[in-house]
Amino acid sequence: MTLLLLAGTHEAQQIAERLADAGHAAIASLAGATQSPRPMRVPSRVGGFGGDTGFARFLDEAGITAVLDATHPFAARMSDRAARLSVAQGVPYCQILRPGWRPGPSDRWTMIARAEEAAAHIPTGATVFLATGRQGLMGFSNLRGRRLICRVIDPPDAPFPLDNGEFLVGRPPFSADAEYALFKRLNIDWLVVKNAGGRASEAKLDAARGLGLPVAMIERPPQPDAMRVTTVSEAMEWVRSL
Repeated sequence: MTLLLLAGTHEAQQIAERLADAGHAAIASLAGATQSPRPMRVPSRVGGFGGDTGFARFLDEAGITAVLDATHPFAARMSDRAARLSVAQGVPYCQILRPGWRPGPSDRWTMIARAEEAAAHIPTGATVFLATGRQGLMGFSNLRGRRLICRVIDPPDAPFPLDNGEFLVGRPPFSADAEYALFKRLNIDWLVVKNAGGRASEAKLDAARGLGLPVAMIERPPQPDAMRVTTVSEAMEWVRSL
């Protein structure tokens, strides 16, 4: 059996370690969105597959017998394609999808479906921290009259695409105390976040709660109608069941 691990999350790192320890043949695939990603403990590839045709060809040529999808909850197109084409080729598919965040009693969240909806809630003059990554920044182009700060992992290779914004380079993990101090130093008024879920990136929400900051929470896109688990242990149980 050769497993294709679609990676890019903390869970994918943990799964790769367990696969290596168990001696399972596996290939990890990273999209290449982050420079110098943490090395995986299984053979890895970086970059896209070349659409539907390229993904189907890779499954065949690499002798893939199962696909475990541990991509980001917002990598909807990748997950949809992987599920659809795996089923079409008779290859077992499973998605590991961590539970989304839920607001607590003292949280000030506004749920939005798309980046473009943030402008309806964030007032002019606000300083906005975009914890959403550099992809999709143009979705915030209607936030005119606000100061935008977007945190990125790698130094940008191009200027900020909007004239009212700037990049801030920082590599996770971040502690709640560090996030609290950062938001206070930057005089942040609003936080915009994708509902990625998981403790690994929840510190910014802890900091916003401590500061009483309002949060625009972007809801997850639809996920594939396929086999799904929520934890690394459940994912490994699925692998062992094959």
